[in-house]
Amino acid sequence: MRIDLATAPGSQERPNEDWVSASAPASGGGVLVVLDGVTPPAGGDGCAHGVPWFVARLGGRLTELSGSRPDMPLDRILAEAVRATAGAHRDTCDLSHVRTPQATVVVVRWDEAYVEHLVLSDSVLLLQAPGGGVTAVLDDRLDRVPAEVLRSVAATDALRNAEGGFFTAAADPSVAARAVTGRTPRARVRAVAALTDGASRWTDTFGEGDWAECLAVLRKEGAEGLIGRVRAVESDRARPSARYKRHDDASAVYAEL
Repeated sequence: MRIDLATAPGSQERPNEDWVSASAPASGGGVLVVLDGVTPPAGGDGCAHGVPWFVARLGGRLTELSGSRPDMPLDRILAEAVRATAGAHRDTCDLSHVRTPQATVVVVRWDEAYVEHLVLSDSVLLLQAPGGGVTAVLDDRLDRVPAEVLRSVAATDALRNAEGGFFTAAADPSVAARAVTGRTPRARVRAVAALTDGASRWTDTFGEGDWAECLAVLRKEGAEGLIGRVRAVESDRARPSARYKRHDDASAVYAEL
């Protein structure tokens, strides 16, 4: 088994709000967890702790439960992790605030029989078959929101974790039921990769290669290599910047099973 991961902040002036972890217990199998913390617009989010604190708590709980509770499906694990994280700051923070700390989620777990997955919001999961074909598992609800709507803070707030909008892991455990989930026989998966949108933009924003080519970069150059390619494209001033930010926090993890 080979696992390679990397994360890089979008700016040296701001903390990295991504989380990436991997676990490969001696008993076999493994777990990958990738979170992309949602940077709140100016005006606050009702939390005294901030997004990096939130993603560390949520990511740590997801990693622990995914590895220690093979009897629990991933949507239940996400619900429990959200519940536990909310409980850690319910007495000090306003969790009803529409911008309470939140994150996108990708979780992948495998054993000798199956590869399970969960995707919530706009981070990306890639599954590679033994023959080389690559399937992207996406939650495209945010992509369905018109760009002009997302340019309005008030309009975006109205769509956060709301019907007809998009969903992220925040303080409500029921959001786990909105995640894209599934499982694939392990014999049909050779490699997996998870990317926050700061890394996946190499394909889905800049069109430097398709998902199969993106996974090939991860295999040959590692997660740092892919992120380096993203930064090179972003630094080309002749090209328009990506949605909202020229440089975003970027994280990727690649595992060969």
